[in-house]
Amino acid sequence: MSSSLKFSLRQGLVSRRASSLQSRPISARQRLVVRATAEAEITEEHKTLEIMRKFSEQYAKRSGTYFCVDKSVTAVVIKGLAEHKDELGAPLCPCRHYDDKAAEAANGFWNCPCVPMRERKECHCMLFLTEDNDFRGEDQTMTLDEVVEATVGM
Repeated sequence: MSSSLKFSLRQGLVSRRASSLQSRPISARQRLVVRATAEAEITEEHKTLEIMRKFSEQYAKRSGTYFCVDKSVTAVVIKGLAEHKDELGAPLCPCRHYDDKAAEAANGFWNCPCVPMRERKECHCMLFLTEDNDFRGEDQTMTLDEVVEATVGM
């Protein structure tokens, strides 16, 4: 069974649980158990992808930036960051060429958010776009399903 199908089935299960409990109040503990169960089912394959997706959302909100109007651009960058985090131990910018990726990751200059992004809000990857950027979308969020669907076969 594919990971996205498992995720969709899990979402349906959580929705059914929630709708079946609507007739009685749900305690904070019950909500926490349902949420923890859903999060625990994220496959090992998508664990780092989910970490980088959440980081991207939080950083976009904190920095007042937005994702690209073409969400596939956002998805590809998030996937690249996750792959570098797995391979190198750091989310090295996936949109640049490096002669020695490990050395660049250790240096930290191009680790996301890179120095140009932190200092001047300049994101070469088009992951974090400012209000005045023509390619800026309206979203600061993206679901794991959207990232997985947009990067199938990569």
